[in-house]
Amino acid sequence: MADPAVSVTPYWELTFDADGDPDAGRRDRLLAGVARHDVRDLIVFTHGWNSDRSGATRLYDGFFAPIPRLAPAAKIGYVGVVWPSMRFSDEPIPNFPRAVAAEMPRRPVLDKDTRHALLETFPGRATVIDQIARLLDQQPCEEAELEEFGRLVRMLVDVVPPGPQALFAADTLCEGAPQDSPDMFSGSVAAVCEEFARALTLLEAPEGAPDGAPDGAPSAEASFSLPNPWEGAHELLRQATYYAMKRRAGTVGERGLGRVIGQLAAREPEVRVHLVGHSFGARLVSFALRGLPKGVRTVKSVTLLQGAFSHYAFASRLPHDARAGGVLEGQHNRIDGPLVCCYSRHDSALSTMYPLASRMAGDARGIAALDVGRMLGDKWGAMGHDGVQAVPGTKSLKLADALKGKLPTSGCVNIDAAAVVKRGGAPAGAHSDIVHRELAQVVLAAGRIK
Repeated sequence: MADPAVSVTPYWELTFDADGDPDAGRRDRLLAGVARHDVRDLIVFTHGWNSDRSGATRLYDGFFAPIPRLAPAAKIGYVGVVWPSMRFSDEPIPNFPRAVAAEMPRRPVLDKDTRHALLETFPGRATVIDQIARLLDQQPCEEAELEEFGRLVRMLVDVVPPGPQALFAADTLCEGAPQDSPDMFSGSVAAVCEEFARALTLLEAPEGAPDGAPDGAPSAEASFSLPNPWEGAHELLRQATYYAMKRRAGTVGERGLGRVIGQLAAREPEVRVHLVGHSFGARLVSFALRGLPKGVRTVKSVTLLQGAFSHYAFASRLPHDARAGGVLEGQHNRIDGPLVCCYSRHDSALSTMYPLASRMAGDARGIAALDVGRMLGDKWGAMGHDGVQAVPGTKSLKLADALKGKLPTSGCVNIDAAAVVKRGGAPAGAHSDIVHRELAQVVLAAGRIK
């Protein structure tokens, strides 16, 4: 199969399955093509969760487009990684056509595109997906039906309470999440759905509306105290697939991409590799460092865009547990260059929904007992919200300053990209607002590509 056409050349698509096994034909074309095109710097971009193949190609096309003009003398090759995540088509993405479902009045149903994505992502679960879709469509009032919905979602993503199976991989123990079944499934599903519904109410309130009340609501109290639990049920499904994709991103990175980089290094040791990842793609490229063969030093930079994993992932000691380190403790030292983390406070997916879901996984109090803002500074925070944390020597810069000066040549660097990463609607906010010339400049600066 030919690689899709994008605005830059040479370009290769590298495809992995859920177990991290690459499409051998595409991998071999990449390995052979790098030498044939005399590539010196290879930029490898990985999309995140909530993407499909066509969306990933559009992302790569848009992000790569300004690079040839920014570095006209460089001998650059481009790789777009495609891995089996999934897309909720009702979530608008800046700079991309909105799905039909996104144009319709908001109602927590399972639209046909999302249903198709679930069928592709979780093969063999068609009956379960049909039952989930029926409940979301009918929205029955009985609490027992919400509990049934939770059982079906648990079955979909293979959460088996109360043991450590399936949903949480071993690495999540060091990411602030427990290894046993999360409370969002082992406790009252109805209560969890109400918590998610309340959080969504706050996120979707128009600017200036008091206490999260939407326009036309009779009062803030009524809006907050009477959320539609089926809105929360839809979010529960989203978060369940989120955790499944989180596990998969680590697997594909470590078992898949890391090994391919090692194979490239064995064939073309002079080629400088630069990894770029968005959302769970940031997690994927970070886990690729753990999968590098011993002695490989060809990765010259890693740029994380709105990374959807723990801000303590690279820490040698967790602030809330000095006996433990992050899941990727010390892995940034495998880069022969810097690890650059771009983050934005406008990313609602990571500033609110990520810590809420993570906290609810081990703390049934949820949002009702906690100040959402306070959650961000503790063990549940995401890298794409406030950058790498608890790694000594980490530098912090504003985007404008990062573009004016030279970036450090090693260690971790946090860049506040809120000046450009700022557009997007609920519930994700600016999470996918990453196609910007300035962020392409960051990738080139991190890799010292001229």
